[in-house]
Amino acid sequence: MQIRFLPSIITALTALTLTSCSTTTAEQYEATALTSYSWQVKYANNLTSQPQPRIETFANTSVLNRNGLKPAGAVVGPDDRGLWCPTLPPRPSVDEVEQRKRPQEEIGKPELIKDIKYKLTYGVGNTQNTLPTNYEVYRHVVKAYPQRTPLELTLGVNDNSVEKAEPVSK
Repeated sequence: MQIRFLPSIITALTALTLTSCSTTTAEQYEATALTSYSWQVKYANNLTSQPQPRIETFANTSVLNRNGLKPAGAVVGPDDRGLWCPTLPPRPSVDEVEQRKRPQEEIGKPELIKDIKYKLTYGVGNTQNTLPTNYEVYRHVVKAYPQRTPLELTLGVNDNSVEKAEPVSK
């Protein structure tokens, strides 16, 4: 009975291998972290039982961090992760929140949401790629950037993200 599943297991492992991670070496690169704050309010007919309330976004602010350097106009930071943050956007007024309410809806409390999107732009030959990444890769690039140390990048499934960045061993 277990022999019957062997071909499908082999097929699954082969597919996984074909879509697995690849590596590339980059000598030109730039890591960015877009740090944003936005005010959001949830609206629903019943905020305690409705699984997916409607979310309205009000004012937002953002600042783009590049390679760990202080962005122009940044005033808050760096934080405990080495990121500069924007000033807080103005909190929505009661009138603004009530204007977006639909009949029969309850209004949640305004929540300040912090969001960070990491990206890595790197060049290989004449091609430049920009892919999403994570905090760890961002920090490795920040440390390597001042000396322009070449990095070995490990790309994610289908080369859709950068999962790892390590200095190239000489």
